[in-house]
Amino acid sequence: MLLVLLLIVILIGAGFALKLLWWIAIAVLVLWALGFVFRTAEGGGRRRRWYRW
Repeated sequence: MLLVLLLIVILIGAGFALKLLWWIAIAVLVLWALGFVFRTAEGGGRRRRWYRW
């Protein structure tokens, strides 16, 4: 019985962590898309990257 309760707690914690990671991934995707918008707006014909890699 204790093992089943422990498994349930672990799965609920993993579910919360995965949901949090999905929200972080969505936020990064939005920032990435905004980077393309700002790059094309300020480019003026030049191909310039908005990141340093």
